[in-house]
Amino acid sequence: MEKYVLIGAGSAMFTRGLMADMIRQGEPCELALVDIDAAALRVAERLAHKMVALSGAPIKLSADTDRRQVLSGATVVICTIGVGGRRAWEQDVLVPRRWGIYQPVGDSVMPGGTSRALRMIPAMVDIARDVVDLAPDALFFNYGNPMAPVCRAVRKATGANIVGLCHGVFGVARYLADALGVGVSALRYSAVGMNHLTWFVDVRVNGQDAMPRLRQIAAERKSAREDEISSFAEFAPFSWHLLELFGGFPAAMDRHVTEFFPQFFADGQYYGHRLGVDAFSFEGTIASGDRIFEEMRSLALSDAPLSEDYFQSIGGEHEQVIEIVQSIRQDVGRVYSANLPNQGQVPNLAQGAIVESPAVADGAGLRPITQPVLPAGIVGTLATRLAWVDTVVEAALEGSTTKFVEALILDGACRSIEVAEQLAHELLRVQAAHLPQFS
Repeated sequence: MEKYVLIGAGSAMFTRGLMADMIRQGEPCELALVDIDAAALRVAERLAHKMVALSGAPIKLSADTDRRQVLSGATVVICTIGVGGRRAWEQDVLVPRRWGIYQPVGDSVMPGGTSRALRMIPAMVDIARDVVDLAPDALFFNYGNPMAPVCRAVRKATGANIVGLCHGVFGVARYLADALGVGVSALRYSAVGMNHLTWFVDVRVNGQDAMPRLRQIAAERKSAREDEISSFAEFAPFSWHLLELFGGFPAAMDRHVTEFFPQFFADGQYYGHRLGVDAFSFEGTIASGDRIFEEMRSLALSDAPLSEDYFQSIGGEHEQVIEIVQSIRQDVGRVYSANLPNQGQVPNLAQGAIVESPAVADGAGLRPITQPVLPAGIVGTLATRLAWVDTVVEAALEGSTTKFVEALILDGACRSIEVAEQLAHELLRVQAAHLPQFS
């Protein structure tokens, strides 16, 4: 019987989605919920118990603020932590705005992602050491951002066999299938790169090359007027333009992809709108997260029962992890997108770099599948970013302000060295409570 340990269970939306998938699978299992925030953990625990009670699922639940109390015997460890939560995330995005730097997300690259890495890496390294000590044979998955720096740092500092998972490629595959007018089951694809800048370089429908049709769609969208764009999230004009130029479609579309090309969006200007403000509103994202958690807290702590459909499958970051575990345990050999060290699966990217690419889930675990050589242009979009990863990892592990500034310079969002230096010191100041390595 599997014993799952979910670290960061206070992310109640992920917990709900994971529980829904476990219930749908129907296999007996244990689930230990962990969060250092006792109040958030209480919400997740009460919600999980209500879902089990409603469904009658054979899931044994427990909860603890101390992960070491529940890690022994774990067969699967899933991390969804976000150090500092939404309040720290706000500072990652709002502080850089004072320097004219606008971020629609701020959790992967740009100053926000760089700042977040400084908080996330030490915490994830500590978790990984406990996993190696108490559950060395467990499948170990990370969902926390920034994905590549977190996974790179954990492997460098602990040797733990951590695998990064994200539903972005899976979601974009469904988006491209819709654009092509086919079901996602008819689609076969290869998507390769760095998490949130992963390029669909080969797409086929029922065995036939679909890239010409996708390039045709890109040309059509390029000619669209701004008043014809009803939703930037769906229309994704920048991503389609990149397909036309580079021959690959980037996941996870404009909200994330624009952050990898800050030189094109000075002062956040994006197709007549401003990134993070009226295009992919950051404040809207935060408000939505706060609202969803409050709704879950109210429902979890009330005496009211859940509605009959509450545990049905829902979309979100949790997608596929239960299926991946099943594919490994049953030696099925399904293919998924995974973040793993480059051991030659992407021949012309740096060895050891964390790359997101197809991997087969079978009895041996998640094993990357060797890909063709990437086009030089796409490699160019990734090379500096992978160097940024190593720099920010060193900054986080060493508590180095100088390397933090170097990472901000490599990122490219700062207009000058002086801005990078001032911004680094300001972010270190406002996030000091979460950065003991810099004290």
